[in-house]
This record gives sequence, structure tokens and C-alpha cells, in this order.
Amino acid sequence: MSTASSSQSGFWMNVREIAFLLFIVFLIRTFGFGLYQVPTGSMETTMLVGERFFADKLTPYFSSVKRGEIIAFNDPLFSYSKNKIGRLFQEYVWGPSNWTKRVIGIPGDRIRGTIEDGKPVIYLNGKKLDEPYVNKYPLIRVWKIDPKDISAYLKKGGSERIWDLICPKSFDPHLSLNKQPFYIIKEDRIVTDGEGRSVVYPGTPIRPAEEKEREVGQNYWSGSDEFYVELEEGQYWVMGDNRLGSKDSRWFGPLDGRLIHGRILYRIWSVDSDESWWIWDLIKHPIDFWRRVRWRRFFQRVR
Repeated sequence: MSTASSSQSGFWMNVREIAFLLFIVFLIRTFGFGLYQVPTGSMETTMLVGERFFADKLTPYFSSVKRGEIIAFNDPLFSYSKNKIGRLFQEYVWGPSNWTKRVIGIPGDRIRGTIEDGKPVIYLNGKKLDEPYVNKYPLIRVWKIDPKDISAYLKKGGSERIWDLICPKSFDPHLSLNKQPFYIIKEDRIVTDGEGRSVVYPGTPIRPAEEKEREVGQNYWSGSDEFYVELEEGQYWVMGDNRLGSKDSRWFGPLDGRLIHGRILYRIWSVDSDESWWIWDLIKHPIDFWRRVRWRRFFQRVR
């Protein structure tokens, strides 16, 4: 065999080996385990923005998820392809974003949300649910960008998305802003409403836009803390621990179990950062980055 033929054969052998390795990695990441980053505060303070988690993707294929577990699933509001192959590609390769919530109800459960004594409560199969995981800290509204840049943002046509720049963050009112346990909060970024308020307190109910009379046993939800649902086969009711900052089943209704693809098990590391790739944050802010590392939240079991 000529030297050229030998080199060409060796090249394609390397290509096949790399392709096979990538295929194995794809199978493991798709059906074995996953690494997830938290992009929003919907699960505070169980999970904070900027944290990375390890998820078990294998177990959900062989057993149903249980009440109280934290799961990862595909965006339930995503517009999926009607083509079967196209949908499979979207679900397992490239498509909807990942969401993370806690399982409140499983198939066969009756879930009722109501407001009692000015506080939202949930009844599971007729029994009031004890929820020690719900965020007990107030939320403070802050700008995501420097307030000095907001005018420029509006001039560029961002007025329709102005609310996307406001982020509610959990904070401890007993500590100063520079000693907060969850996020670094800058005073000049605090947003106030027309009455000078910037804080939303835990237990504040989200009331329905309008009161309606409903028949007994009728499923309903509208984004408020008042809802009722009888879950059918393959349906789950999921909610964020941060009830005042979570878009969950109160908005989109029961979750199709087919969209679930992992159980969140361990927190790997934690950094107060909105960057998708932490390495870019480190490159851009090599000194400040380390000040935002939450060392005490590394390598922990998540419940």
C-alpha cells in the first residue's frame, strides 16, 4: 500500500473513531445524565441563578417521577413540529429550552390552589399541603442593566421589552445589601413602583384577573394562586419554589410527562452570574468574578 493510501486510510479511521466517540457522548448526555444551568429565579432559594446542577436522565425512562422531586423538562410552551421525526429531533437534539420545577401532583391527583387568610395554600387530594421548600425570603426588584443605559435601550426600540430588564431577586432584609447571601444587590439598580415600593413579601397572593363561577370538578388555571385540576394519565402539576417569580402550571396547566427528561440531584457549583458560559464572565471580570462565587453552595444534594 502506498504512503498516500495509508495516510488516507488512517485519516478516515480517526474520523470514524471521533464520530463514534461523539455518538457515545451524545447517548450518555441525552439518556444518561445531564448538566444544567439555572437561568431564572423561579426555584429560589433552593436553586439560584448561575448555579450548575447534575441531573439523572436515566431513571425517568424506567420509573415515574415522584411528588416533591425537582425535575428538568422541555419548555411546555414551545411550538413543536407536527412531523414525528422533526419532533424527536427537537426533543433530543435541538429545540426548546430546559425548564426546572418541583413536582406537586402526579397522575390521578386532585390539586386545588386557593387563598386562605390572605395567603395562598394548596390542597393535595383534599389535604392541605405542607411546603417547607417554598421561598421564605422577600423579593426585591432590580434592573438587569446599568440604569444609565436604559434610555439608550429605549431609544433603540426596546420599550416593548422593558419588563425583561427587571428581575426580582431574593434577599435577606436583616442584612445590608453588600452582605446578601444570595445575590450582590447594588442600591442604584433597585426598581421602585409608583408608590415607592420595591419589595414583594412572601405569601403575597396572586389573585385571578376576574372572578368566575365554575362547576364542581371543573379544571381551571389562569396564572393565579387559585386553580383546580384532576390530573390524568401522563400529566403532572409542577410549580417553582419561588411562587412569586415562577411561570409554572398555574400558567400552562398540567405538564405532559413526555417532556420530562431528568431529575435534579446535585448542585455542582454556584456563581452569581447571568452568563451562559461562566468562563466568559471570568475573562471579562477576572477579579470581580471570584467575589461572586458562592463557595458554601458547592457540591450539595438538592431537595
